Amino acid sequence: MGPIKTVKERCRKCYSCVRNCPVKAIKVNQNWAEVIHERCIGCGKCIRVCSQQAKVIADCIEETQRLLGGQNDVVAVLGCSFPAFFNDVRPGQLVTGLKRLGFKEVHEGASGVELLVDEYAGLLNQPGDAPRITTHCPTIVDLIERHYPQLLRNLMPLVSPMVAIGRFIKARRGKQTRVVYISSCIAGKFEIEGEQVAGAIDTVLTYRELGQMLRERSFDLARLPDSTFDGLMPQRGRLFPISGGPYQAFGVKDDFFNPEYLATEGEQNALEIIKDLSARRINPKLVDIRFCNGGCIGGPGKNNRLTTFSKRNLIHQYFQNQEIPYATAAHYQQVSRSPELRRSFSNKHTRLELPGGQSIRQILQSTNKFVEQDELDCGACGYATCREHAVAVYQGLAEGAMCLPYSLKRLEEDRFNLAQKYELAQRALAQEYGESEIVGKDQRTLEILSLIKQVGPTPTTVLIRGESGTGKELTARAIHQTSHRAEKPLVAVNCTTLTDSLLESELFGHKKGAFTGAIADKKGLFEAACGGTIFLDEIGDITPKLQAELLRVLDHGEIKPVGGNTPIKVDVRLIAATNKNLERGVAEGWFREDLFYRLNVFTITMPPLRSRLESLQELVHMFLDRSSKRINKTIVGIEDRAINAMLRYPWPGNIRELQNIIERASVLTQDNIIRLENLPVVFAELALNDKGAALNQSDFRGQREKHLGHIEKGLLKRYLEQTGGNVSEAARKAQIPRRTFYRLLDRHGLKGGDFKAEKR
Repeated sequence: MGPIKTVKERCRKCYSCVRNCPVKAIKVNQNWAEVIHERCIGCGKCIRVCSQQAKVIADCIEETQRLLGGQNDVVAVLGCSFPAFFNDVRPGQLVTGLKRLGFKEVHEGASGVELLVDEYAGLLNQPGDAPRITTHCPTIVDLIERHYPQLLRNLMPLVSPMVAIGRFIKARRGKQTRVVYISSCIAGKFEIEGEQVAGAIDTVLTYRELGQMLRERSFDLARLPDSTFDGLMPQRGRLFPISGGPYQAFGVKDDFFNPEYLATEGEQNALEIIKDLSARRINPKLVDIRFCNGGCIGGPGKNNRLTTFSKRNLIHQYFQNQEIPYATAAHYQQVSRSPELRRSFSNKHTRLELPGGQSIRQILQSTNKFVEQDELDCGACGYATCREHAVAVYQGLAEGAMCLPYSLKRLEEDRFNLAQKYELAQRALAQEYGESEIVGKDQRTLEILSLIKQVGPTPTTVLIRGESGTGKELTARAIHQTSHRAEKPLVAVNCTTLTDSLLESELFGHKKGAFTGAIADKKGLFEAACGGTIFLDEIGDITPKLQAELLRVLDHGEIKPVGGNTPIKVDVRLIAATNKNLERGVAEGWFREDLFYRLNVFTITMPPLRSRLESLQELVHMFLDRSSKRINKTIVGIEDRAINAMLRYPWPGNIRELQNIIERASVLTQDNIIRLENLPVVFAELALNDKGAALNQSDFRGQREKHLGHIEKGLLKRYLEQTGGNVSEAARKAQIPRRTFYRLLDRHGLKGGDFKAEKR
């Protein structure tokens, strides 16, 4: 695992890291973009460009504190660029702060530069025509090892100044000494993990991490006294971090008219010179390359308050300062053999499979690129061309959805499809509930409409009471439509259709792992309805546990998901409905009294259909229109006999029963008019017993239909008895169509199965 980590929860897949990574060491997953550590060169650019701070440097503070709390001495080494980052305090004050943190000694990293001077001179004097590349920038070393292995032979076989000073300190103080290097370069965190240099440096801190440690201990460096540096006092090595500094430190002199020694800094320049060297377009004697702009003073941990030029000036001032306190211990002054400063490099290149032409075409076509003109090469995905992006998709580094024009087109198509579905849903709702959801001009219906008009615009909780089928949900929808929340969702839940545990999860949501089958977090309906209205039908059927949770919503406006500990604020208006006697429930103990009073703020009692028969005919015609559209059949009207029979019926199922009977009759009618015969038998019997009809119908027509009905029923029974309940055979004997025979049986409430045992 490398030092650059991805905080997955923060990543928004803006592809900024992909666009800016010089080696495309970023893999885009389904929900985040992560660093591919095998390809990463530690330049830190993805950290700088991530606006969501999803890319972070691995924190080494805890590791440093563990070392400081151990039994062994811990030595701090300040990178060469420290004067440009701690410019507001004296060097001696910074040393004091480090020693108060627990460091035994404080060295300058510039001493490591001067340890390498003789090695560089010796290698440059050796014959050879291959260009040499300096190895003090870990990012450049990683760039060559991982992406340009053909230049491995050109790398100077020397360690970096950081490793050199680490080996020097451990050689003089003993291997048990722990060395912490403090720098702006996060690539150093990569470098110390390499097998070739392992053990020289125990951990690498950035300047920002050091600043955090000092703040946690409440150390104000500006108020501290000066302390002396330890180790060897450097000279020209202090110029190392700025442009041209390495050649000054190594004593390399170049001829302007015959440039054998090249020096460059910055991402673009570094990549260009690497490509030139790979193609052998240039052939200098030595090339000094550093990836950061301006040299080491432009590292990822740079102080953004200062420009590169002002930091360069600080390095020059520090170099010229002759009053820097030093106390070099005797074991550092002794003449002894230098530590091993040589190293080798290895090929770490990860070869990815390249797609063939057919594979690239398929990937391009999957993102709507069928001809060359479709390849816009806009770079929004992070890749320079559409074909480079296609190669990355094939290699598993990118996703097709990263293509901005393709994603925009998909969004537009999705928007169009959603608009169509929304329109269809609106039409379906209009067919289901009609333009005016509550129909009727009787006094009780008008009272209900008046109450809805009064309570709708308020945030008041409403309890709708009444028998099943009286239109409680329609009333809830009407309240929502007249409220200020009409543009927000109305979520309806029938509390009797789910078990206690499932209903709790549906209403309040759950966290992953809360119960068996909870494989992911789920939002509850209260959260989904936030800003709108939630309608809880049959509220009297919920358990005491759910009653307590519902009381929390009403009292505090918050819910707690199943398996969660953190409450979530919700802004929801509650409308409840019940056909139960909640007062009896409070008295008997199966309904909470406090919840009852919180629900019973404003009550609307729906009248049964039998008490508002004045509106029956209007309701019938409304349901006839709906049925016509629903079954795609033209229904002209309904005869008066059927209406009169309906007026005598008690309607135990209320409006819902009326709707179902009208739809059934619409299916059965043969001449587009609903007749009495199309209704259930009970209505025909009511019509026969109707004593309120006109005299010329009562005395003759009524009695005739009554006796004909008895005769018809007797005949049906006789045919069924003869055939032992076989309806098909009975219909043949009666010489009438089987479907008609079934309809007659249904009218008189007869079934063939009741006559099976009577067959002779």
